Amino acid sequence: MPDPHGRRALGIADSSRSAWCTLAGAVVRGDRVVDGASFATATVGGLDATDAVLRIVAELDREDIAALLLGTIAPAWYNVLDLDRLHEETRLPTVAVTFEESDGLEQPLREAFSGEALARRLDRYRSLPPRHAVAVGTETVYVRAVGCAPSDVETLVTSFTPVGGRPEPIRVARQLARAGAAYREQALEDV
Repeated sequence: MPDPHGRRALGIADSSRSAWCTLAGAVVRGDRVVDGASFATATVGGLDATDAVLRIVAELDREDIAALLLGTIAPAWYNVLDLDRLHEETRLPTVAVTFEESDGLEQPLREAFSGEALARRLDRYRSLPPRHAVAVGTETVYVRAVGCAPSDVETLVTSFTPVGGRPEPIRVARQLARAGAAYREQALEDV
């Protein structure tokens, strides 16, 4: 395994403030140095978040990224990500990390959607790998991974989580997404 301080992961997080969701990508090294960033938008309540993540990866155009760490499975109000497609198109180990235990999204999806919109989301949601708890220090996160052995997932997540329970690439991406969404909202008000 290469030096963990030079190893890079791309964290993805989102912030929704209107009909649009801001997704941010942050390239972070194992030693917590931020080494790149990019933004994309997705439709709140849509099914285009996977495309938005792929746009971030393409815009960054980095060959040194070792993994894709997603801070959600359904950004932008149930805009369910397609982990298999993300892994296939990026060729990166793809890990969705969530921070609370839950009963899953099937019931909330049924309450929010019907007909074809529900069927498409349920199909995508049911195609996801199972969630597994991973201990990170004194905290627990829940991961779904594609393209990464279960034992490697724990190593990957913990190696990018120097303190607390949130992997640093996701933490930085979350801050960027919030700032980007606030900036966009203010810029639209100023027009």
